[in-house]
Amino acid sequence: MTEFECLNPDFESDIRERLKRQFFMKLMAFDLTDIQLGKVTGELVIEEKHMQQNYFVHGGVIATSADIVMGFAAYSLLPKGYGVVTVDLNVQFHHPGIGDRLRAEGYVTKVGNNVTFCEADIFVHKDGHWKQTNKACSTMYKVDAGLNLPK
Repeated sequence: MTEFECLNPDFESDIRERLKRQFFMKLMAFDLTDIQLGKVTGELVIEEKHMQQNYFVHGGVIATSADIVMGFAAYSLLPKGYGVVTVDLNVQFHHPGIGDRLRAEGYVTKVGNNVTFCEADIFVHKDGHWKQTNKACSTMYKVDAGLNLPK
């Protein structure tokens, strides 16, 4: 894995603070389980509310999970006072998401001055085994954290 420069030694605590305002993530019951410089992992217990009509994990749940971990992976590499917004998101659906838990692992592949490229691997757990069901990639754009709107 690529080594990155830490521009904010408080990145983990800052991410945990931002999680308090991740309202849709809370609605999905998605939790970050590992926060590292340039890599973030999260999981959720798959419930009926996460499924589409064929009882697969809904594509929106998968895309959102990937977006969250890639966004926070990019955020971990920024200096204090900045955030990221997603400007491009692509999700590949390799296998139906059938199981009891979902795990998304997001990581940074390249950092630029304003743009960060990320990828994510999404896995579903069933019968004691994790199976990769999706691959995602995104482009994140650096923004001034002062752009945060109403609290």
